[in-house]
Amino acid sequence: MEIKADLHIHTKASDGEYSPHDVVSMAKAVHLEAIGITDHDTISGLEDALSAGEQNGILVIPGVEISAMFDSGTLHVLGYFPGLPCGLEQELEKVQGARQDRNPKIIKKLNKLGFDITMEDVKQVAGQGQTGRPHIGKVLIKKGYVASMDEAFDKFLAKGKVAYVEKEKLFLDNAISLIKRHKGISVLAHPFTLELDNTELRSFVRHLKDLGLLGIEVFYPEHSKDQIKFYRALAQEFGLVITGGTDFHGPSRDTTFIGDVGVDMKTISHFFDMWNREGEDAIN
Repeated sequence: MEIKADLHIHTKASDGEYSPHDVVSMAKAVHLEAIGITDHDTISGLEDALSAGEQNGILVIPGVEISAMFDSGTLHVLGYFPGLPCGLEQELEKVQGARQDRNPKIIKKLNKLGFDITMEDVKQVAGQGQTGRPHIGKVLIKKGYVASMDEAFDKFLAKGKVAYVEKEKLFLDNAISLIKRHKGISVLAHPFTLELDNTELRSFVRHLKDLGLLGIEVFYPEHSKDQIKFYRALAQEFGLVITGGTDFHGPSRDTTFIGDVGVDMKTISHFFDMWNREGEDAIN
């Protein structure tokens, strides 16, 4: 398969290191034809990305990555839209507010551990975008407390670590219905993070399908060959579109680059088939 589309990319609008314009330029440099901008719980970078896509001849698929409640592992749902989803940003404000409430709590835990770090430090690193754990990690690196982003998360910021704070998330059905209301295609992101065995995952995907899920992210940097094979089988069994991407944020977090993982243009044509052939009936 010739990779022509990377459908999982983050920008400075959430926790990525590059602006939407820079991300589009990087995609053009590696000869991609399409990208999906999927910032966490925000679409504030999409307008700039769409404009940059037109300028550079890159098809930009408007997207978002929404965190949803899940007991065991981590559950993220990707949404892909036929155009800029007007009004979605306002509906995501509650989730964004939860993210902002969470950051001071993380910093308070780090302060108790003896780290001299403030919200002002984090805001300076984040710039105009949302603040989140990667920005806190950058401050820890800048101040010499850790050597890398991996170390920051592995020791302090990841789920279950000493400075981790759970954030408020949407219920799963609300996340999928939110995407539906804005004519989007909902996709299960990186299924391995659910921490389910194959039998449990198959049952869960069936449940997601009943809620309106239309796709599954099969190709991802951390998916093994066996996982890819199983996720492809799930897609075929439940009639889900197969997607893939790098989950690119930037070099401080990723060893993969834009376009290293993705799909061919058939996936994009499947998206347009869903949007055009079935319209609202396909996603309601």
